[in-house]
Amino acid sequence: MIAIVKYNAGNIKSVQNALDRLGYKSIITDNPSDLINADKVIFPGVGEASSAMRYLREKGLDKIITTLRQPVLGICLGLQLMCRYSEEGDTDCLGVYDVNVRLFPPVDKIPHMGWHNCMTIKGDLFNGVKVENDLYFVHSYYAEISSFTTATCDYIVPFSAAMQKDNFYATQFHPEKSAEPGEKILKNFLEL
Repeated sequence: MIAIVKYNAGNIKSVQNALDRLGYKSIITDNPSDLINADKVIFPGVGEASSAMRYLREKGLDKIITTLRQPVLGICLGLQLMCRYSEEGDTDCLGVYDVNVRLFPPVDKIPHMGWHNCMTIKGDLFNGVKVENDLYFVHSYYAEISSFTTATCDYIVPFSAAMQKDNFYATQFHPEKSAEPGEKILKNFLEL
């Protein structure tokens, strides 16, 4: 079973639709036992960091997510919440990645929105994907580059487009909205 974390963030249904297109059944849930017993967990979302973390804490999901042992994929806000701290709402996050999330400097249009390719890619998520492949981004905040970074992108500043630590994977871009390369990345995650 694939569990999609429900935490009052947007864009969750589009992830479920992408899984359906790939032939995988999933449930959207904020039930801790569903998350613990799932084969894979996807932690997607579009929204605001402090209110999302408040919901996770109220439901006890902040403690559950960080202890999961199966493959977990954070998408967009999910990646940011897996970091230590976000400037958005001055928010302490889950701390899976010992990384800060920063607001893009206001020297170009914010949010960073649209199709963009990565400068570097590595790791299991990117099997069969090329750096030339465009992926879909929409975000005003970014995770700093660190030892967990598996893909980099450059918009105003270089940032982590994807990260991995142990069983925790994350993408700043939306694979569910990134056409064929995005479907390949989702499939790679589902086949881990």
